[in-house]
Amino acid sequence: MICLFVFLTDKLKKRARLKSPLFLASLFLLLSSFLSTKITAQELFPHNEIASSVPKNVLGVRLFGESYDEFGTQRNMAAMRFMYGVTSRLSVSATPTLSNHHSGNLPLGLVTHTHNNNDTIYQTGTFARGIHYDYRFNGVHFLAKYRVITKDGDHEHFRVAVYGEGSFNNSAHDESEPNLMDDTKGYGGGVLVTYLKNHFAVSFNSGFVIPGTYTETTPDFYGGEQTTSLTYGKALNYNLSLGYLIYPFHYKKYSDTNINVYLEFMGKSYDQARVVQNNTEIEPKTDLLLSGNYVEMHPGIQFIIDSNLRIDFTVGFPVINKSFARFYPIYMLGVQRYFYFK
Repeated sequence: MICLFVFLTDKLKKRARLKSPLFLASLFLLLSSFLSTKITAQELFPHNEIASSVPKNVLGVRLFGESYDEFGTQRNMAAMRFMYGVTSRLSVSATPTLSNHHSGNLPLGLVTHTHNNNDTIYQTGTFARGIHYDYRFNGVHFLAKYRVITKDGDHEHFRVAVYGEGSFNNSAHDESEPNLMDDTKGYGGGVLVTYLKNHFAVSFNSGFVIPGTYTETTPDFYGGEQTTSLTYGKALNYNLSLGYLIYPFHYKKYSDTNINVYLEFMGKSYDQARVVQNNTEIEPKTDLLLSGNYVEMHPGIQFIIDSNLRIDFTVGFPVINKSFARFYPIYMLGVQRYFYFK
């Protein structure tokens, strides 16, 4: 695991130079406000949910962001997640996000029409990448997780949970691939399975996404107005996460700093988008709106300081096909802590 992480990181350094956008650097300025209490270690995966729930009456706050370069333009997403343990088995979370991923309307060229005498020709196409967009509030993502199976042993446990999620979002998302976190509204659900033994943890989760429809009305170049609707593709997620505690090998005290390495595989398959303009359904011809699938790899490292201050850093790139919704490599930085209430 450690050798693989070092190998992948070295390859990424050769392929791309890490940029340090201001919004990622600013996350470190908030570290001083994250003081100490108690959390566990190597099953706290940077990207994927685990079957363990937030303890009852505990509030978790996680600030995280993602960044990638799109033809010289830095695309950034920032989010703050609030997690709360309702019971010993049920936990909920809410995550508002903002990003500069989208304009206020669909890009010119994605869905177009022309007139030929009395005929109207509708079509889909590509559009310019790397254009500057202002930062916009995307919406809020909600998740509820219920742990249904718990088997604890000596330095090990096995847990299974089910989850449901929903998103209130009205971004002008321009790809068929849905993403309830910051691109599309909709709902979904799935199952989480996590196993921990000594220093090693593995977790698998799979679920479905039923996205909503984005609709906009804009001025028509030929006069009047045009209404365009995109119904994004239904999707299936399948994610595998591996984590290993490399330091300390033996605890001297509970507040010892933990260093964990991770390797997370994130896969998704999604259907073709449904495109309608002026009540006319259009057959998509561009890759952005067709069905697809891919698997990404996200090696990462994590530090847990004084038993509660958690800092994650990962780098992601495609291993099977690729997502059209972002560019690679993708850098993620996260900071988290828990607050305990009586």
